[in-house]
Formats: sequence, C-alpha cells, structure tokens
Amino acid sequence: MRNRTVRLAALLAAGTLALTACAGGSADTPDASPTSSGPPEPVSIRFSWWGSDTRHELTQQVLDKFTEKYPYITVVPDYTDWNSYFDKLSTSVAGGDAPDVITQEERYLADYASRGVLADANELGIDTSKIDKSVLESGTLDGKLYGVATGVNAYAVVADPAAFAAAGVDLPDDKTWTWHDYVDIANEISAKTGKAVYGAQDYGFNEPGFSIFARQRGQSLYAEDGGIGFKESTLAEWWQYSLDLQQGGGEPDAAKTVEVDAGGPEQSLVGTGQGAMAWFWTNQLTAITKASGKELKLLRVPGEDEHKRTGMYFKPAMFYSVSAKSKHPKEAALLVDFLLNDEAAGEILLSDRGLPANTDVRAAVTDKFNATDKQAADFLAGLQDDIVDGPVVPPVGAGDVAEITKRLNQEVLFGRLSPKDAAKQYVTEVESAIS
Repeated sequence: MRNRTVRLAALLAAGTLALTACAGGSADTPDASPTSSGPPEPVSIRFSWWGSDTRHELTQQVLDKFTEKYPYITVVPDYTDWNSYFDKLSTSVAGGDAPDVITQEERYLADYASRGVLADANELGIDTSKIDKSVLESGTLDGKLYGVATGVNAYAVVADPAAFAAAGVDLPDDKTWTWHDYVDIANEISAKTGKAVYGAQDYGFNEPGFSIFARQRGQSLYAEDGGIGFKESTLAEWWQYSLDLQQGGGEPDAAKTVEVDAGGPEQSLVGTGQGAMAWFWTNQLTAITKASGKELKLLRVPGEDEHKRTGMYFKPAMFYSVSAKSKHPKEAALLVDFLLNDEAAGEILLSDRGLPANTDVRAAVTDKFNATDKQAADFLAGLQDDIVDGPVVPPVGAGDVAEITKRLNQEVLFGRLSPKDAAKQYVTEVESAIS
C-alpha cells in the first residue's frame, strides 16, 4: 500500500509539471527559475557591440554583474570599432555564427530582420513596460519587435549662451521660434560679431535633421510601405534655408563648412568657440561642452510650433537584438532584460548607450549623471508631452542614405546643384538604394 501511494504521488506530481509546461508558464520568461532541483547546466552566449575602449570597459563591468546574478551563464564579449562592426557582423551571419545578442543600428535593423536573422523580442518575455511606446515602435516591423532600444537621444540645437550674449542677441523661445527666426538670428549673430562667431553651423549633412523638417509638415523621410514619404519640394525648401544662412553670413562658406563637419563634435563651431548654434544628438552634449569649456544649452529645433505637428522624436541610440538562430534564446533574453531593466547595469552604463530607455532606471540613476547628462535628461523629459510618435524603421538599403545626404548637401553648398535639382537627384538615388 505504501509503495502504491508513493507511485501515485509521483504520477500526480509529474502530471502537474507537464500541465504547467504545456500552459507556457513562468519557465518561458526571462526571470524564470530552473525547474530542476539542481543547478542549471552551464551555458555560453556571445554578445556583440561596437565602441570605444571606455564602452568596452563599462560593458565588461556590467557583464561581471550579470554573471554574479546568473553564474551558470558565461557571456563571451565580441566587440570592435564602429568602422569594422557591420563588416564583421555580416561575415558572422553569413557563416551561420551570429552572436546571440546583437547590438543593432536603426539603418540596418530592417535588413537583418528581413533576412530572418533577428528574433521577435515580444516572444522572449523581455520586460519593455517601462520604455516609451514611440521608442518601442522604432524597433518594430510588421508587429514584431526586432530591436529594443538601449537608450534614447534627441536631435536638437546646441547653443552657446555666451556667444549670444557677446553678440547682444537674445536666446530664442525654442517652443515658438520658426525656421525664418532661426536664419535671421544666425545671420544677426554673424553680422554683429563680424563673423568672429558664426551664428550657426550647417545642419544639412545628416538625414535626421530633414526627417524632423518633413515630419513637421506631416510628411516623413520613409513611408510605412518602405518607400520615401516626402515631397521633393519639401527637401528643396530644407536646403534653401541652408543657402539663406550661407548667403546671409549666418554660416561659413562651403569649404569651411565641409572642413568643420569632418571634425566631429569636438571640432564643431560651438565646440571651438567659433559658433553660436549647431545641430547634434543630446548624447553628444558632454563632448561638445568639454571641448568648448563653456556651459551650453539644448534648444528644440525651429519650427516645432509652426506647421501641422511637431517633428522631434526620441531616437534609440542603438538596439539590442536576439539572434533568431541562438541556441540559447532564454539566456540571451535574460542578458537583454538585465541590460535594460537592472539598476546595477544602469548605474554603470549611465548615458554610454543613450539615456536609459527604461524610464524608471533613468530616474534611479539620474543623480549619478554628470551635469550635461542631467541637462539632457531634463530636456528629454520636457519633450515628453510634445513628441507625437517615432519614425518608421528605415527600410532595407537605408544604410546608403547617410552618404547620399552628405554628398548632395555638399553639392548644394558649393552651388553645383540647386536645391530643386538636388532634391530630385536625392529622391532618385534614395529610391534606388531602398528598392
């Protein structure tokens, strides 16, 4: 009788476990505990990213924390610089050896997703409840979340209040200023300082600036169907404002403009004390401030209250993706969840991958930010109620658009193409790249 009772209890227990497994319970979520009484089997996963030596060191500190929490998971770091990253990733994917956790950039997300390289994060149980909806949409294609934002930035105007004061020009009300105001203010600063300080640095080398301009007019850089979403006349208008600045003295001539653009944030006009305004991502404020030695100020881009809607948006600094071919998707999801949602990870990374996408983590670590990151965090918080949505995920081929934008902007600045002709050529080249 005793043996029959023991066997019956064992059968009931086994049935309960089977029912739980069939119901897809907590064992499928990232924070699930092992179902066996013994320690989990050791697992090794690979995590790829790009960046500087500082980023590598910070990331390794986070991985050490992760391993403390999940000692059975070994994370193999796979990192390189930005220039080599996607060549290396492409080779790994082609060889059937994709990293388990892949750092992605928005221009390439659709490409890898369309080739079946990336898993749907929604099915992996990663907690995204504390990430802004518009930010999540920026990594979503056809209802599937292929990339979860590491952190967020915004494209904004970086202004030098001291340069404004030296020119005797008031800082604008950035909630109401127009594009005409922007041109007039820049031209006035240059005139009043005898071009010792230029009013602005040219904004036309980066397509996110045009994306905002188009969105303000109810258009978009890319459409939902993967084509372009703007009118040629809108792009021509954007370039014409740039020429109005050049011809009015508000920005340097074409040769100097190209030279300054190649120097990056530290060699920008604002960074070197030669300019009052420039367009940069909010996460670049620290570098520009350090270079300038001055206290700088973030401003909303002009035109946010001028047309149909606001155009600014929260841009994922980069994305975390999980390989669709990973042999250990549960453990890969655990790592992504830790990177996004664990305060210990947030305290180490701070703004290295953009201000934390998880708003609770961002609030928890704000006191540890340096002064410029705190300013950026406040700036983003101030935009929260005015951000309408995020752009669609750039289509396959969008990686070529950055070069097209930079090249044709130079043609406009040097007067080799009119804004109208440049816009027509831009549409032709971009459509070819993304078709």
